[in-house]
Amino acid sequence: MDYMTNHHEETIVALATPNGIGAIGVIRLSGTDAIRIANSVFKGKDLTQQPSHTIHFGHIVDNQVVLDEVLVSLFVAPRSYTRENVVEISCHGSVFILESIIKLLVKRGARSANPGEFTLRAFLNGQLDLSQAEAVADLIAANSKASQQVALQQLRGGFSNQLQTLRNELIKFASLVELELDFSEEDVEFANRDQLKQLVLDTNRVIGSLIRSFELGNAIKHGVNTVIAGRPNAGKSTLLNALLNEERAIVSHIPGTTRDTIEEVLNIKGINFRLIDTAGIREATDTIEQIGVQRTMEKIAQTALIIYVFDAVQISVNELNDDLRSLERPGVTILAVANKIDLLNEAQLLSLPGSENITPISAKNKQHIDELKARIYSSAVKDQLTGDETLVTNIRHLEALQKTEDALARVLNGIDHVTSDFLAIDIKQALHYLGEITGTVTTDDLLDNIFSKFCIGK
Repeated sequence: MDYMTNHHEETIVALATPNGIGAIGVIRLSGTDAIRIANSVFKGKDLTQQPSHTIHFGHIVDNQVVLDEVLVSLFVAPRSYTRENVVEISCHGSVFILESIIKLLVKRGARSANPGEFTLRAFLNGQLDLSQAEAVADLIAANSKASQQVALQQLRGGFSNQLQTLRNELIKFASLVELELDFSEEDVEFANRDQLKQLVLDTNRVIGSLIRSFELGNAIKHGVNTVIAGRPNAGKSTLLNALLNEERAIVSHIPGTTRDTIEEVLNIKGINFRLIDTAGIREATDTIEQIGVQRTMEKIAQTALIIYVFDAVQISVNELNDDLRSLERPGVTILAVANKIDLLNEAQLLSLPGSENITPISAKNKQHIDELKARIYSSAVKDQLTGDETLVTNIRHLEALQKTEDALARVLNGIDHVTSDFLAIDIKQALHYLGEITGTVTTDDLLDNIFSKFCIGK
């Protein structure tokens, strides 16, 4: 689709509420003819004569046949989500009624909307920039308080404003460097190299911080893969049940009971941790158990956090250290948890190996479970989440920031010994990559890739 020329030529329609039977369904129209088309099937007030942001009761009729009793909301351009005329028809949630009204509106001149086309129009009409438009999809998909807050912060323009400030400063210097090229024969310098060097350093400091924030941002958006690992009968399934505060895993004193992985979601302070209870790490005694242990190691390879549970009564220091070494992976955090402390006396508790780095618990008695949850949360957040910071959650944004950082590194490396034309090229590259994030620089392929992933009706 040629987004830049065709987006305004048709009025689009779609169901804005989820498919299926419900009390209410909302049908949305957007485009120049949205109010006229809605008015042609509405029996009540003349919608074309009503002010913006008003709601009107009436009936949807098809050749004098009443389809439903409805409320129609009017949003007159440019005071709407898309900056076009927008009509929202709230009707009863019968699938038959909804489909009948949409078919009628299409017959009267509307076109069925593509996925994300309402938000696409909001972007093309300057209501949102591209990163804000992507935040709309993130807000719809938010499944925790933290992911909702991060998406809302981006939708409100926090990320965009930060990037725009950086771009404005770079544009200022890029203009001065370009001016030097116009006066190259006079050998004059308009862009102070020391000031440019400091600007690049300051800019890359901010960009580096945004890049580092992706680890937390991605965890908030998608949840944290968390494997509960340990030897058979260490209490992994009991711990899973204690963390969830319900009986979800089979608990038995027989070693090797868990032969496959069990997955559940634990929400701690708004962040989702996808807990994966696994088969025990040991030499398997049969084929089925071997498969379970193999799957355990596969899950560990994909995880970001490992909760290693050991039996504080049975395990030796050497066995503990061997297990921890076998679990080490680059970028993976391991939390060691000593289970069954209810079976230890005070002297044994004090002699636990590496006690300052180990959380002692009794999964059976739910002792110190809150302290363990606090450590799990802290391992992901690392004191980065205060409520008003900008977090990168989108892999597209991360890649663009990394390319910006590389371009600015080239500026820094060449600032004292390359000519202005080479500096100008690298600064322009940095501006290009920053512009890709907010949509200052776009292509149809990029827009198609982003908006095709939206739900229809948004």
